[in-house]
Amino acid sequence: MDSDIEFDEQETGRNPLRDRMKQLESENAALKARADEASNAARELAFVRAGVDSADPMAKYFVKAYDGELSPDAIRTAAIEARLIQDTKAAQVAQEAKGWDRTNQAASGNTVGEAPVDMVTRISKASSQAEIEMLLEEVRSLQQN
Repeated sequence: MDSDIEFDEQETGRNPLRDRMKQLESENAALKARADEASNAARELAFVRAGVDSADPMAKYFVKAYDGELSPDAIRTAAIEARLIQDTKAAQVAQEAKGWDRTNQAASGNTVGEAPVDMVTRISKASSQAEIEMLLEEVRSLQQN
């Protein structure tokens, strides 16, 4: 029987064992490529979940150079340190603080959007007695509110 195998190899010039090895090596290379693609996709997804914009040119350098833990929190912290993204918590706290400041100013009687009215100047520039009386009525109504 061994002579039949040797005869077949001589006749066809091919080694079936070597052909199978080549096939398996090819399949192995394809599987490694797919595994690399999956690994890269998982890495990219971690950066997207962390809030890093993959379209930003600076982000591409950051993603390429990042070698830390691939959790969204760790990536977000590193991206904030690199000033690639803003700290949403700090921005939210600052916005809330501004809101509280406006609320406190309104509660204390300060108006946020209006400048104080200089009634003395307006009265001195009045051209008639009726205009002065109108301004005085305006002052009285402001004092009542």
